[in-house]
Amino acid sequence: MNEENELMKRKIIDFCLENGILLSSEILENIDSLSSLSGFDINQLSASSQLVLDRSIFRQDEGQQGYATEKKQVSVKITNYPNKNEKPNENSPLLASDEPKAHALANEASLPYTNVDILSSYDEKPKKRDVQDFIDHFLARYKSIEKILRNRQELVNATTITRVLQRKEKESVSIIGMVTDKQLTKNENLSLKLEDPTGEINVVVNKSKPQLYALAKNITFDEVIGVVGVSSNKVIFANNIIWPDAPSRELKKCDEEVYAIFLSDMHVGSKYFMREKFERFLKWINGESGNDEQRHIAANTRYVIIAGDIVDGVGIYPNQENELDIIDIRDQYSECARLLDQIPKRMKLIICPGNHDAMRLSEPQPVFYRDLSGVLLDLENAFFVTNPAIVNLHSSKNFQGMEIMLYHGASFDYYIANIESIRFNGGYDRADLVMKFLIQRRHLAPAHNSTLYIPDPDRDPLVIDRLPDFLVTGHLHKTAVAQYKSTTLICGSCWQDITAYQLKRGHHPEPGRVPIANLKTREMKILRF
Repeated sequence: MNEENELMKRKIIDFCLENGILLSSEILENIDSLSSLSGFDINQLSASSQLVLDRSIFRQDEGQQGYATEKKQVSVKITNYPNKNEKPNENSPLLASDEPKAHALANEASLPYTNVDILSSYDEKPKKRDVQDFIDHFLARYKSIEKILRNRQELVNATTITRVLQRKEKESVSIIGMVTDKQLTKNENLSLKLEDPTGEINVVVNKSKPQLYALAKNITFDEVIGVVGVSSNKVIFANNIIWPDAPSRELKKCDEEVYAIFLSDMHVGSKYFMREKFERFLKWINGESGNDEQRHIAANTRYVIIAGDIVDGVGIYPNQENELDIIDIRDQYSECARLLDQIPKRMKLIICPGNHDAMRLSEPQPVFYRDLSGVLLDLENAFFVTNPAIVNLHSSKNFQGMEIMLYHGASFDYYIANIESIRFNGGYDRADLVMKFLIQRRHLAPAHNSTLYIPDPDRDPLVIDRLPDFLVTGHLHKTAVAQYKSTTLICGSCWQDITAYQLKRGHHPEPGRVPIANLKTREMKILRF
């Protein structure tokens, strides 16, 4: 009978470990002395990530030692972890008390909580748009960025363009306007046309001011800037150009060692999808490979941010079907869901779409459509946001959390082609230069034709009105990590080998690289798979 009891005891413990059910000290101490383990029905225990079994599953009979069990009187004690979806590590030791303790849930010294708050995710309902919507959209953008610029000391006294045009004598002025034209004069000076709600005016940047001239050459259409100069004959001769940019502020750091990892451009469904590399990544994130430091990072990773193009899509470019391994879009998302489901559930996934995903191209792109993405939206540890979006990670009573802006980066191609300081300094290999450029403009796609967009008459959702701690992008298939003031700039890698189209465009993809952020120190690492 002892052998039978020992076998049943082993079955109970194994079942609980496999299903994330924690046993109290009373159960462990007395399980050998149970007078009737044979009545314990394992099948009555429902698998749950929040179950702690204590002595209440047994009914004590006063006339006999130990506890007797009844099949139909199984009760459980439910205890919430800091995050209700947190599941104990299946290798965790059994708890030594009735209450679950975080330090006992995994092999690492501690298992931090997770917390994801979606701060900004576009939810405007589709409706008919007309010309007035475009006018109102640009006016809303102007007002948003004008508000930022007026915090600059040089522009506190900025006046309207109409008032400058009314002045007949030379005098120092400052204005805020949207760039509607840009060209070189016969003397190779740079001529800009600026517009505000009251009128428009020409601004000249003289080549005799080489530093200012070099900066002005990077001005793009439709961005909002401030100009300080001298007005004369209804023209402003610029002495300084002010961008909304990012103010200097203290680098925010988390109060505990927690890691976030950044992926993008999986392109599941493509013949070029690098499955072997991604499976190596899955093996690492599950703690099954890597050196001690790399395993430690995997064990303490709590957030996985994926910046778009999770599938290759269908009909994205001519003859794409010849380069697809999975030709049905629903099957692409099902396979993607199968892969992402292998990421440990203690980690929260934050996923936005990209231009290859099955939805409209116009930004902001909505959350994935359920009728096409299927089981993807059923991933229990995933948060789905629009492109772009802002989320807050790991906030608590003592920490305000890290703000992450996700933007896939469809506008990047335009600025790589049209901004000399980017094109001549690395182009597609320097996503960090593009991200820095856009933060300085406080807009993800300032030029009208740099991306398709929805003309929202109330606000421009692509304005960077709140500076994130991390700007996370993709699209270029080339990893980049940089720090610009208090914002960490991250461009994810890809999981797709180089295509014929990329060869034509001069791309140099770096597949299988994963940027990793230590939220406590803000130190960045890149793992290569």
